[in-house]
Amino acid sequence: MERAAKRELVSTLNDVFSTTSVVVVAHYAGLTVADMQKLRTQMKQAGATVKVAKNRLAKIALEGTDVASISGLMKGPTLIAYSSDPVAAPKVAVDFAKGNDKLVILGGAMGTTALNVDGVRALATMPSLDELRAKLVGLVQAPATKIAQLSTAPAAKLARVFGAYAKKDEAA
Repeated sequence: MERAAKRELVSTLNDVFSTTSVVVVAHYAGLTVADMQKLRTQMKQAGATVKVAKNRLAKIALEGTDVASISGLMKGPTLIAYSSDPVAAPKVAVDFAKGNDKLVILGGAMGTTALNVDGVRALATMPSLDELRAKLVGLVQAPATKIAQLSTAPAAKLARVFGAYAKKDEAA
């Protein structure tokens, strides 16, 4: 790699580390190219990204960022998964690691908080931002539908009572 390309990669990674919500570090030794493509596709669908970078360059890019605590994990064949949604990257990484034992999660960081393997797994079990938004909208809409049902219920009862009286008068 040329020096200019290295500088550009470090700058790009530094921007990534400064702006993302969560970073997951994992070993990928033994993954086939097809497995890596599958992982990249799953990450992209979830709104996350996977990068493989030289550990030395990644450590330089980590300097001065909130997630600098992960620099100790950068040993051996590591990949970095990151996303702006704090749940997307951990969820895909943990799910992929369940099906493929060659991907070994080492840890990560969420903001200034360093995460061990259990911390990454705990993040993976949480609902994503989209799921939380959907639940919130459902909770907001539920009272509105109940109010609408309650406001129409008395009119419906009155209509049934009048209908019953009308049938009673017809029978008499």
